[in-house]
Amino acid sequence: MATQRKKLTGNGMWESSRMMLPEHKVEINAHAHERNRRKRIVLDEQEWEDISRVIGESLQQRTLVTIRLYHPFEDLMVEGVVDRIDQMRRRFMVDGEWFEIRDVEGASIGN
Repeated sequence: MATQRKKLTGNGMWESSRMMLPEHKVEINAHAHERNRRKRIVLDEQEWEDISRVIGESLQQRTLVTIRLYHPFEDLMVEGVVDRIDQMRRRFMVDGEWFEIRDVEGASIGN
């Protein structure tokens, strides 16, 4: 009897179990992955003005910029020169690749 009580206290039931269903393992891994999800930051008007200035300066003067973009699970940085800005679709191009303006979290000249 003492052994059974020990198994049922704390985390004993899980620790004593040698079998885990594949569905449980998938769910545990998905939950751990979701815990690491980043939230979008909200930028104020001054920060958007600074970002616009940096992107515009890169476009006009062909200067190198570093742009921090939102990604739910990674720190995403883009370095390069802004080639184009599409205001209708709210995106910009750096070294031939398009990025959404709404994903920008910060921008600076140089690296």
